[in-house]
Amino acid sequence: MLSDPLLTTRHESGRDVPLLVWRADRPLRAVSSAPLGGGIGERRWVVNATVPMSYDRDDPADHLAGLAAQLGLDGPGVGLLTGVDVAEVVARTDTGVRAWATVGLGTPVWAAAPAMAPGQRVGTVNIVLYVPARLGDAALVNAVATATEAKAQAIGELGMPGTGTPTDAVTVLCPADGPVAEYGGPRSVWGAPLARAVHAAVLAGGAGPVVPWSDRLAG
Repeated sequence: MLSDPLLTTRHESGRDVPLLVWRADRPLRAVSSAPLGGGIGERRWVVNATVPMSYDRDDPADHLAGLAAQLGLDGPGVGLLTGVDVAEVVARTDTGVRAWATVGLGTPVWAAAPAMAPGQRVGTVNIVLYVPARLGDAALVNAVATATEAKAQAIGELGMPGTGTPTDAVTVLCPADGPVAEYGGPRSVWGAPLARAVHAAVLAGGAGPVVPWSDRLAG
């Protein structure tokens, strides 16, 4: 089982910077596109850390691993970064599937679009999901696609011209044992509630103005 996220801070560059921490009571199967812990494998925790919009480190995985060590997190985990205040996380549940989203849509883009201008602010949508049934590898990959489709649907309903941002990330976790569910598409047993939970979380998170964390400090 994956815990609810704990909101905490770390002291960095003279400031207390927020981050969210999820812990599992036993190793979970996961698929992720995160900088730390990406791919498919067993994971024990997830961190979603706020960073300034000016963040330009070329070692995000090492940075996140250092944050995890500071938090006393053991074993393999997933690390995410975002320019928005993770205290604004939105949680939704549907038929046992739990979704959490931090939604930064300052500059949404179309997936199939020309290259962005240098220095353009991109924003980030980070989605963390827990499915209470073991998903096979193909179902895990399919669940990522389903979550991305649901996110794009929500962005479209918000009237924004885009499908996401260039730095969005998705993490799906599930039990490591039990009967295997082979499908994660939007009309499958677990993909359908996953899609609804993601859609609801992104729709709620994108409905109001999201101020980047660094802009909050400036204000």
